[in-house]
Amino acid sequence: AVQATIRAYQVRGHLVAQLDPLGISGVEKDPKEGPKPTQELLRGKDFEFSDADMDRIFQLPQLTFIGGKEKKLSLGEILKRLDQVYCKTTGVEFMFINDKQKCDWIREKFESPREVTMSSDDRSRLMARLIRSTRFEEFLAKKWPSEKRFGLEGCEVLIPALKQIIDHSNRHGVDSFVFGMPHRGRLNVLANVARKPLEHLFSQFDPRMEHGQVEGSGDVKYHLGTCTERYNTVTDNMVRISIVANPSHLEAVDPVVQGKTRAEQFYNMDEQGSKTMSILIHGDAAFAGQGVVYETFHLSDLPHYTTHGTIHVVVNNQIGFTTDPRVARSSPYCTDVAKVTNAPIFHVNADDPEAVMNVCNIAVEWREEFQKDVVIDLVCYRRNGHNESDEPAFTQPRMYQIIKEHPKVSDIYRDKLLQSSVITEQEYQEEVAKYDGICEDGFKRAQDNPQHKPEWWLDSPWKKFFPTDHSLPPIEPTGVSEDILRHISEKFSSSPSDSEFTVHGGVSRMLKLRKAMTENRQADWALGEALAFGSLLRDKIHVRLSGQDVERGTFSHRHHLLHDQKRDQNTFCALNELFDEQASYTVCNSSLSEYAVLGFELGFSLANPYSLVCWEAQFGDFNNTAQCIIDQFLSSGQDKWVRQSGLTLLLPHGYEGMGPEHSSARLERFLQMCNDDPDKMPEIFDSNFELHQLHDANWIVANCTTPANFFHIIRRQLAMPFRKPLILMTPRSEER
Repeated sequence: AVQATIRAYQVRGHLVAQLDPLGISGVEKDPKEGPKPTQELLRGKDFEFSDADMDRIFQLPQLTFIGGKEKKLSLGEILKRLDQVYCKTTGVEFMFINDKQKCDWIREKFESPREVTMSSDDRSRLMARLIRSTRFEEFLAKKWPSEKRFGLEGCEVLIPALKQIIDHSNRHGVDSFVFGMPHRGRLNVLANVARKPLEHLFSQFDPRMEHGQVEGSGDVKYHLGTCTERYNTVTDNMVRISIVANPSHLEAVDPVVQGKTRAEQFYNMDEQGSKTMSILIHGDAAFAGQGVVYETFHLSDLPHYTTHGTIHVVVNNQIGFTTDPRVARSSPYCTDVAKVTNAPIFHVNADDPEAVMNVCNIAVEWREEFQKDVVIDLVCYRRNGHNESDEPAFTQPRMYQIIKEHPKVSDIYRDKLLQSSVITEQEYQEEVAKYDGICEDGFKRAQDNPQHKPEWWLDSPWKKFFPTDHSLPPIEPTGVSEDILRHISEKFSSSPSDSEFTVHGGVSRMLKLRKAMTENRQADWALGEALAFGSLLRDKIHVRLSGQDVERGTFSHRHHLLHDQKRDQNTFCALNELFDEQASYTVCNSSLSEYAVLGFELGFSLANPYSLVCWEAQFGDFNNTAQCIIDQFLSSGQDKWVRQSGLTLLLPHGYEGMGPEHSSARLERFLQMCNDDPDKMPEIFDSNFELHQLHDANWIVANCTTPANFFHIIRRQLAMPFRKPLILMTPRSEER
């Protein structure tokens, strides 16, 4: 009975934990019956204990660490310790993980008797961070009361939580952090986590900037990204923080962040993710409702897509715009999607800042230990409506009656520290005045000299890529000497040098045909692609090709990865064996996803302008499953965020009798999204007409007619002095 009770707490303790600051929710509640009592839920009717049982001594089973060095405890002490661990303001959900080592690790972290009380210095720092988070929102509300800002009120603890994750990760060696987040709380994160200069932020509120002469159309202030390097006073180290720009489309930024993170790890040879990590911030309704979350989770452990563990932080407002959770999802928690990859989930009451800090530390240590994803569910509330001008009481009257009377977390924690004499009222007021002064100084600078410089808002700055005088150098020639092409072609047409490598008979015949084309100075589409890739690799340009079945190619035309027919998982890639000092070539079959994988490759392309990143659709018309990435990031990203990308889309296209779903890549849609102005006549007599036309375009859409065209347009992606997305309609049966 005791062992079953211990296990019950581990499995179901989170169901009765005190997670909701408002005290109105619970995942195991029947609206008609009310909440189930703790005794019944955790111990069951078969294990009811009497008062006399509480003093009985029991041997502790191996499945628990609550005893520490003690092997026996009284039943009363066992229940007391279990209740303290699993039923207070932290709910630990982990027993679904099918790995005993990982479960034991979590049990030991939470159950072991230890001093979890923070030091006075740490608590004072936490209070100061809460003050900054709270007073920033109050300052914006005071200065711009009618502006939408999607404030953080109700989850102000997010700022100390993120800073704690950064501090603790930095102690473990991580010095670069890539963030993705929605609009709620974004300005606060920019100001108090990334330490964006406040005058840059406040200038975004200035109406004089709306029609300023700045590049592109711009975007609303709560969509913008940035990249900063700052000194971490806690760890005495420099850290780099990148917040990726995102559209209104919730969770769309998730795979983009993962791709950018993976790219930084790749180019820095950070094979375990020990230097660079991603942090994704989610809203509760979007985390449960948006399918791209599921797709992104499924990339987390794939060899060419893993970022070696992401920390997910859910700002659980317990509402989605005006929709209650009971009609917004079918799962008990908004975080249940994370279970598909065995990510532990730590639910925590956002009104208990110290419990939040403890959970953040354990999440960082989990990632350090296992290089796996982990979820922190900050159960909080939204003090205002969906935005500051929205009236939430129209649809949630009871919730907002409670919220109206509920104290701020900064006030709750201040009273706690005052009561325990950690701080004095004077020290608190001095900290408030100090930050208010910082905000006022930033406001004055913004008023005196409002500015908007595009480079302030780049989430992926390319240092030394663009000329400092903003000139447009000419496009480099895309031709390559015949000797180099012949060398690449001969290598690409040859079998592996390993005599024990058995090539499939059909592939051997294809290699012979390639060799014959080489001798005849000819090239088909597959060889033209290989020549373009190989010549770029020779120039030390990394090439990455990703998508469904790209290693072989949908139409069995590519075969960039040969498989030994007698030794399983023994492969050979000729494009990685062309030259002694070439760049590496990555060709990788993706999961059966378009939305997340295209987003991932877009993120990968942002990290390094000296690389060619390609995504190929299995069939061209499948690109519409990733339409959000195409519309919101690719076609308009430079105009909104002054962010360039050379991502290349290969879309098999052509009516060849395979039905309406395997024929058209919807060329007309891409042409409709080109930014050509029909009322503006281009300067066709300009000596640099071609260069300016390409520079002014939002992307390049092409339908090549020969392998030679294909070769040159691929190489031109790296020859241009800027980067543009390339949308290529590629042939199908002709590729063979």
